[in-house]
Amino acid sequence: MRIRATVAAVSGALALSALAVPAAQADNSTSYRDAAVQAVSGKSAFAASDAAQLDVSFSNLKIAKAVKVGISNHVSTKVTYTLTHGADVDITSEDFANGPLIYKGTLDAPVNVLLGYEAATCTATSATTADCAGLIDIYPGDGDLLNSDAGTWKAGALALNYTTEDTAIQGDLGTTLVQRYSKLTVNASPEPVRKGKTITVTGKLSRANWEDNEYHGYTNQPVKLQFRKKGTSTYTTVKTIKTNSTGNLKTTVTASTDGYFRYAFAGTTTTPAVSAAGDFVDVQ
Repeated sequence: MRIRATVAAVSGALALSALAVPAAQADNSTSYRDAAVQAVSGKSAFAASDAAQLDVSFSNLKIAKAVKVGISNHVSTKVTYTLTHGADVDITSEDFANGPLIYKGTLDAPVNVLLGYEAATCTATSATTADCAGLIDIYPGDGDLLNSDAGTWKAGALALNYTTEDTAIQGDLGTTLVQRYSKLTVNASPEPVRKGKTITVTGKLSRANWEDNEYHGYTNQPVKLQFRKKGTSTYTTVKTIKTNSTGNLKTTVTASTDGYFRYAFAGTTTTPAVSAAGDFVDVQ
């Protein structure tokens, strides 16, 4: 579920702002995600200026360096952080919930926001602090992402009280890459081949398209052709070539000894690194 609405204005070095959750959120049948989406998107029954600010802040956030997302499978990534709260905030109350979020762009005007479907779980470490862990859930098959969303996202967290409608949201706590899952194939032929003859090595580099839920060739990308001699464990680079307009790869080498050929892609900010499984060639 994409969130493409303006979030209430943020201020301060911690980007901490007050938002409001509609009174309907006090209904226990309403999920945490519904309440969180309403808060982040600013779709509130009350103006932000009328909402009370929860005395909650977040720090020490940790998130994976990169999140690789394909075309259909649900992807979740764990986020941990420290929650600090005032003495008047009961984090064990059924009315209280909090969780992580990641956003593309800025918190006051995000291009997209992703949240978890369940609230984070917290363990108190003192009267006013707790260690919390929650998930970011991504469903690419449901339209959570556009291809333009690939790249760097910022991380933050939010807290809310269903009954009092008090909320807090904080951004700029970390970054992660949300990447389009990549695939790479290789085929070396003929097999077997006589020593000194030509081996043709083909393959294809493709990546997830989040808009049509298919894999398409990644064009004009440098890819290394690598070789591992039979009986060894290390690949060495033979040459670097680029994918064509459909993501295909094709080059030739001279047969010299038994071994494995593979293609290896170093990755970009939008697409993770990937290496093909080695294809064995018997040189006679």
